[in-house]
Amino acid sequence: MTRSVQPAEHAPHETPRAPAAARGDTVDVLFGRPVPDPYRALEDPDAPATRAWSAAQDEWFHAHVDHLAGRDRLRARLADLFATGLTGLPCWRGDRHFLIRRDPGREHAVLFVVEPDGTERALVDPVAIDPGGTTTLDQWIPSDEGDRLAYLLSTGGDEESCLYVLDVRTGERVEGPIERVRDTSIAWLPGGDAFYLVRRLPPEAVPAGEEQHHRRVYLHRVGTDPATDVEVFGAGSEPATYFGVGVSRDGRWLTVSASAGTAPRNDLWLADLRASAPDRPRLRPVAVGLDALTGVRVGRDGRLYVFTDLDAPRGRLCVADPSAPGPEGWRDLVPEEPDAVLTGYAILDGPHAPRPTLLLTRTRHAVGELTACDLATGEVLARPATPGGSPGSIGGLAEHPEGGHEAWFGWSDYTAPSAVLRYDARTGAIETWAEAPGTARLPRVHVRQESYRSADGTTVRMFVIAPTAEPDRPRPAVLYGYGGFGVALGPAYSAGVLAWVEAGGVYAIANLRGGSEEGEEWHRAGMRGHKQRVFEDFHAAAEHLTARGWSTPERLAASGGSNGGLLVGAALTQRPDLYAAVACSMPLLDMVRYERFGLGRLWSDEYGSAEVAEELDWLLGYSPYHHVRAGVAYPAVLFTVFEGDSRVDPLHARKMCAALQDATSSGRPVLLRAEAEVGHAARSVSRTVELTVDTLSFLADRTGLDLATPHLDALGGEHGKDGDHDEGGDR
Repeated sequence: MTRSVQPAEHAPHETPRAPAAARGDTVDVLFGRPVPDPYRALEDPDAPATRAWSAAQDEWFHAHVDHLAGRDRLRARLADLFATGLTGLPCWRGDRHFLIRRDPGREHAVLFVVEPDGTERALVDPVAIDPGGTTTLDQWIPSDEGDRLAYLLSTGGDEESCLYVLDVRTGERVEGPIERVRDTSIAWLPGGDAFYLVRRLPPEAVPAGEEQHHRRVYLHRVGTDPATDVEVFGAGSEPATYFGVGVSRDGRWLTVSASAGTAPRNDLWLADLRASAPDRPRLRPVAVGLDALTGVRVGRDGRLYVFTDLDAPRGRLCVADPSAPGPEGWRDLVPEEPDAVLTGYAILDGPHAPRPTLLLTRTRHAVGELTACDLATGEVLARPATPGGSPGSIGGLAEHPEGGHEAWFGWSDYTAPSAVLRYDARTGAIETWAEAPGTARLPRVHVRQESYRSADGTTVRMFVIAPTAEPDRPRPAVLYGYGGFGVALGPAYSAGVLAWVEAGGVYAIANLRGGSEEGEEWHRAGMRGHKQRVFEDFHAAAEHLTARGWSTPERLAASGGSNGGLLVGAALTQRPDLYAAVACSMPLLDMVRYERFGLGRLWSDEYGSAEVAEELDWLLGYSPYHHVRAGVAYPAVLFTVFEGDSRVDPLHARKMCAALQDATSSGRPVLLRAEAEVGHAARSVSRTVELTVDTLSFLADRTGLDLATPHLDALGGEHGKDGDHDEGGDR
């Protein structure tokens, strides 16, 4: 049975004061409005005072966290749960396919090629390249014939990728490194001798401070000096424009997409490469100047398939004539559904398919589902059942690019490791194509999707993962959220969530406005001047967990990272009474100056800009750093930042940490965990385990979760196949 442990209010090991930072008197006057910034000095990581303060904070962090009960048990259990590994979707090139797999014991996933006879070879192993484990494989794209591979590597978490090309047969590098390709898009031409790619201009060709911007589309011929690449698109574009490129399987059609930073809209062009040279493509507008996201592909049947949210915030699929690709020629093949979001499609029109089929993926209130339709008419043929009884997510679709009757998709839920499933259009059957490569003994957990009302009456949903189907008593709980950039939080396997619930806690994931769980309108309802709605959705989620009896404010923690770090920063400053503790990772917190650092300039369409008076008012209305007030009893807070993070600068957490340490009257600790040689995204398994141990042990100590005692009554079978779950009645 779970033993009740009272949350720590002010543990004996805590000293009364954190290492203090000097409080300055900096005040900016913006549009006539004074904006204090007392910890501006902490923006400079190399200043002697910042270095001394950071070193003292590191000691303060370890003094509070290293001794906490149950850490060794938690570390071992997390290692076991991570040992299930993962397998990615196959990428087919003829009878050969490529896939990512992380086997048990590996720090990073490895890219493999599998020959038609089943022979498997490792092509790119990040640890073989860098035994220190700080190099990551960021992207990979095989040529159409599958005999060459373009791939991107970065080191130390900076995501400043370099591009290489290798010969798949020999495994030897053909060329590289090609630099300035962060977030590139690559599209091979048939034959594998050339590809389109996106590169930034060289630093000397752009204004100072804009080195991360100014992208262009180039045609690169393998083996030639990248300096001689032909620029084919992008001249005159705004500095923060991102481009995407694609080439049809037959090499005839080139698509180029352009978007301003992370704005939820793009322009799109199409070129017929049979009618114009690849280095001088005549691009015709498909969707230009529209407030919508649109993507296209030309099918083997000659139709242009248009995936768009134009006049359809939950998405629709249209068909058109490639010779007249504009919106006036679009005809709905799959209209928008009123309560489900279209997320992807596969065209299954191979010779063995009895009927050309369109396989669709949707989410309904963040839960994945499939629909099979007639390719010609869009008529629904079947709604194939997804596996298991627990709500899950579909992670992408793969098909044979030259046509076939099969599609592969990832499946993940909260109760078992992710798997790759195969759909057969001939029979309508779904079977497991690849399970997770490792095994672990998983806990039984119950999964519910519950609805609640936000402050303005909007219905919001959350997933609750718990040891019991219904609340039996208030338990230590974590509330997690994101709420931005159209990111949807669907069910997914998580070692940290399972370890928390196995120990007797509750873990809740809220599908807040700002995400895309209910389509693009849901996203826009929580961006720019509407951002406060996201925070109100989160506050209401915390109140719901208490009202339902899952937890209490003394046992509830908030957790979020990146934009979710902004979320929990707002939560702790607006409603400190709702939480005992907060885990705030790689956060944005100074929303007045966020555009000046990292990639902040790209996000002004999501948040607004401090350079516009009205938008400054939005930002100051919730900017967590500017809402810290002296004498408030704030929750315990753990900030986690990564020194290689080139997206969100750690200065946000430094400034906020100093402000909270100076202001709080609760006696609860405010801690800063800084980690070198990692960044915002991929990291090794061992580093992930250590970060999770530090975060969960801190939250457990503050909410009263007992990590030291084994909870054997919670254990189920391998991969959790005999675990219980309950979806509840709210979906």
